[in-house]
Amino acid sequence: MSESLLEGRWSIAIDPARRDGRIVESASEPATGARLEAFPEALDPGLAAALNRIGIEQLYSHQAEAFEAAAEGNVILTTATASGKSLAFNLPVLNAIAADPKARALYLYPTKALAQDQARALARLGSPNLRLAIYDGDTPRDERPAIRRQSNLVLTNPDMLHVGIMPHHRGWGDFLANLDWVVVDEAHTYRGVFGSHVANVLRRLRRLARAYGREPRFVMASATIANPAELAERLTGAPARLIDEDGAPSAGREIRIWNPPLVNPAIGARRSALAEAADLLADLVSHEVRTICFLKSRKGIELIRKFAADRLTERGRPDLAGRIAPYRAGYTPAQRREIEAKLVSGELLGVASTDALELGIDIGGLDAAICVTFPGTVAGLKQMWGRAGRRERGLAVYVAGPDGLDQYFCRHPDEFLERPVEAAILDHLSPEIRDQHLVAAAFELPLTAEDEEFFGPGLEDAGQALVLRGELRKAGKGLVPRRAGFAASDVSLRSSSVGDIAVIDRESGEVIGTVETGRAFTTIHPGAVYMHLGTSWEVEMLDPVEGQAIVHRFDDEWYTRPKVETEIFIDRTLETREVCGVKLSFGHLSVTDQVMAYQRILSADGEAFDLVDLELPEQEFVTRGLWYEVPEDFISGMALNEMLGALHATEHGQIAVLPLIAMCDRWDIGGLSTNLHMQTGTPTIFIYDGHPGGIGLTRRAFDLFPRLVGDALRLIGECPCDSGCPSCVQSPKCGNLNEPLFKAGAISLLEAMAGPGAGKNMKQES
Repeated sequence: MSESLLEGRWSIAIDPARRDGRIVESASEPATGARLEAFPEALDPGLAAALNRIGIEQLYSHQAEAFEAAAEGNVILTTATASGKSLAFNLPVLNAIAADPKARALYLYPTKALAQDQARALARLGSPNLRLAIYDGDTPRDERPAIRRQSNLVLTNPDMLHVGIMPHHRGWGDFLANLDWVVVDEAHTYRGVFGSHVANVLRRLRRLARAYGREPRFVMASATIANPAELAERLTGAPARLIDEDGAPSAGREIRIWNPPLVNPAIGARRSALAEAADLLADLVSHEVRTICFLKSRKGIELIRKFAADRLTERGRPDLAGRIAPYRAGYTPAQRREIEAKLVSGELLGVASTDALELGIDIGGLDAAICVTFPGTVAGLKQMWGRAGRRERGLAVYVAGPDGLDQYFCRHPDEFLERPVEAAILDHLSPEIRDQHLVAAAFELPLTAEDEEFFGPGLEDAGQALVLRGELRKAGKGLVPRRAGFAASDVSLRSSSVGDIAVIDRESGEVIGTVETGRAFTTIHPGAVYMHLGTSWEVEMLDPVEGQAIVHRFDDEWYTRPKVETEIFIDRTLETREVCGVKLSFGHLSVTDQVMAYQRILSADGEAFDLVDLELPEQEFVTRGLWYEVPEDFISGMALNEMLGALHATEHGQIAVLPLIAMCDRWDIGGLSTNLHMQTGTPTIFIYDGHPGGIGLTRRAFDLFPRLVGDALRLIGECPCDSGCPSCVQSPKCGNLNEPLFKAGAISLLEAMAGPGAGKNMKQES
């Protein structure tokens, strides 16, 4: 398809939105040319011949630079999507294996799908002496011994390294004794809780490799982030050379910011972003523009796919409706492979995906990428947009949701488009996380004072604390676990819960999907509508003990939203100060959640029409957060319900803008507001990390609290609605179903905290 013809087809699909004002901003990214270099002299002739066979006769400049740099030490490569990062890290590894078939390499990917994709690409290349294998949870057990003995390049994920390889390192002795290379792809995904865990896993790997006499070299690849070199060192504990001069060509792209129209200006209600995205997806697919549509919500992508297919069917194109598929975690490996293959072949014209397809899986040439609602970071948004326009000029669309931050960006599109990418944040020294890995490391080899090189300062004190808690015991000159069994199996790298719930079709008895145990009560409670591969299912029964939920097919046009009650107990105050006229504190919190009921919501207009009570057990976790006590004079004159609404709306507003100062989205943050907390004895607002142990997000908010107050005041005060709407004080994740909320009271409270003249200044700015 020629560029002019392709752009003509885009225009037909998106011109109506330009005319009616839904496109609030347009921008262009220019095309760039390639910078090429000849193969390095040190490249093995057999590997060079393999590259020639697949049409590669020269390297991009950053690939050549990475090859040379990897000969000297660790490397972190950060270039644009589709710039050939895989070849850049493959070349030094494959060159080493071509020269010495005994050399071993370990490739780590954040998802199984990425490992599968890379294995296919390596197999097609046919490099000399290469014996590759995937070793993950899907690998048949009878194939595993041969992989350990024979394979010289093993592709896996951090979870399998953590529980399936390192605790059994004696069976991997020959592999570890020859381990020369460790490749960490998509390194930018290792941030927050997951990144903090993976940083400890990689330190354990370095420790084990040294015990077998090896010091493996790390080659890492990342999407564009603000701190790649710092991230590389935090992940591995060793410095790495940064390569960030991109020599690959770029076809460029057209960018559109799309705001759904107001359907009720009085209450600030806009048309559903899901419906808008579904219409756009259907329009693009109907003009054979190959499109990927991203949304973080699993239920949301199922709905987008359904709505888009319905639109195409209504237009008399059921053939095209069948060429759109959803893609998300929770599908079986076979289901994921089938969707990926159909994307590559072109059988599918459209896919609605969570960020499971944000990463570098080769899914062929896509023409357009739609991101529905802000994904939490600019880095993530650009990664999603980068999935389209790899070969020809692409179209990138951001469809704003009703959320306050989305609408803030629509009011300030220049600020949105010019925002720099964020820094990836992880805390490998977090006691809650490091202590778990110290126990796992002690199972692998006795823990000694010399291991401080890997696990950081304070190791001896941490070890003694674990002895006092009964986790470790002395054995000779080191520490070993007190309890029998694999310590690593008790540590989940990705979530607060261990294990999954199987979702089972009542009629066939087939497992149609899985849900993490920690999400089960909010996602697959009795009566919940669960969506999977475009089909709706109603949950009949949930049994967390047996690890299963029974469902049946469901055809009604509504979905469900849980109502959650939260209680907070202050375990330990770490710091307190007076700021913005309030007593602000930071510390350890115990959070207790209980799903009390669920709403039924019409798919067509998002209106709730029923509330059904539930009886489910409480769930508790410990985290870190801030809280502040609101003085009486800041809320004087308000009736009780107004005060509750003002506190609640203020909490929502501050959570909505917290991503402006921390690398997160609002789903990473929890909150609670109360007119009388049992420990503070005053009206109190809590904002806490939504992950057990905390990952430093609300610590940053504590440090920058005046900015948090000012940003929230600007967000709420600028919104043109009368009494509060999804664009300012309503939250899509509110466990209280957004009741009560008092917008005017929130503005008054925030103005009091911001100081004299704050409201006047804000109004002038807006």
